[in-house]
Amino acid sequence: MGKYEEIRQIRTRQALTGSHTEAYTAGTGVIDHWIHGRARYRGRESAAMRIAFLGPEGTFSEEAALAQAERDNGTLVAFSSIPALVSAVETGLADAAMLPIENSLEGSVSTTVDLLIHETTLKIRGELMLPVRHFLAVVPGTTLSDIKLLTSHTQALGQCRRFLDRCLPGVEQEAALSTASAVASVMEKGDSSRAAIGTQRAAELYGAEVLAHDIQDNANNVTRFVVLAREDEAPSGSDKTSVCFSIKANVPGALFECLEDFAQNNIQMTKLESRPMKTQIGAYYFLVDLEGHREDSKVAETLERLSEKCAMVKIFGSYPMDPSVPSYEGGD
Repeated sequence: MGKYEEIRQIRTRQALTGSHTEAYTAGTGVIDHWIHGRARYRGRESAAMRIAFLGPEGTFSEEAALAQAERDNGTLVAFSSIPALVSAVETGLADAAMLPIENSLEGSVSTTVDLLIHETTLKIRGELMLPVRHFLAVVPGTTLSDIKLLTSHTQALGQCRRFLDRCLPGVEQEAALSTASAVASVMEKGDSSRAAIGTQRAAELYGAEVLAHDIQDNANNVTRFVVLAREDEAPSGSDKTSVCFSIKANVPGALFECLEDFAQNNIQMTKLESRPMKTQIGAYYFLVDLEGHREDSKVAETLERLSEKCAMVKIFGSYPMDPSVPSYEGGD
């Protein structure tokens, strides 16, 4: 059994024990291999943490939030958009929010990244890697030949293209707002000619039968979630820091000059990308994830040098790395 699958099965078993209510209360157990050595959220050891997630119930976002709630002994509160998650924490409706920030196939979630750059001072205090598995959910008793229409989120439909072409060729496809709402709509209609692509939890919640499992094209499909809160985490010894910066002038070597201190101080970058400034064509912010905590001496020194060389530097936060996904070693 692969590492992704082992972690996924543990998290799925924990998620499926939750009750089908508006706000879920997680148990006090922990995913030992995932959170061992992580610092607890400061100031909330005795109180249940309210964790905002992108609803509805049965989505990948809820599954990630359930895993976080297991860690923090928390309760979940659903919101209808990613910006609403940020506002919930900023206004005190929630203590933390679980936001998708990147997918191994689709890249960065631009809404989340832009909120971090332009709109909020909240900090990243954690991350979670969630393997993405898709299931074919139907009204109980439905056979493959009964299906005439398939509904799901457009991203899920695209990520299951190979299965659909081979096993459901010619079946009409219908876009839904989420994988969970797709499963819910199939079960509400009770029509055996309709099917949905969704999560195992959605099938469990809405009483659907799983006709086929793991129908995604790519077994390495993983979504990275970040936890936003008012403060980031204290050093744990195995941390990551996320930073945004812009160059002073668009001249040859400007980006190299900003990044050279990372190499000189032997600081590993785990991610580098650019985002438009939204001011004019050719103007970009650069985003870096690096190994280490902002309070580590070498990291602090490098970030200080970065602030001297750049027009703007914004630290999104330092937080424990999720060890469930091995680091990229290079190559294809």
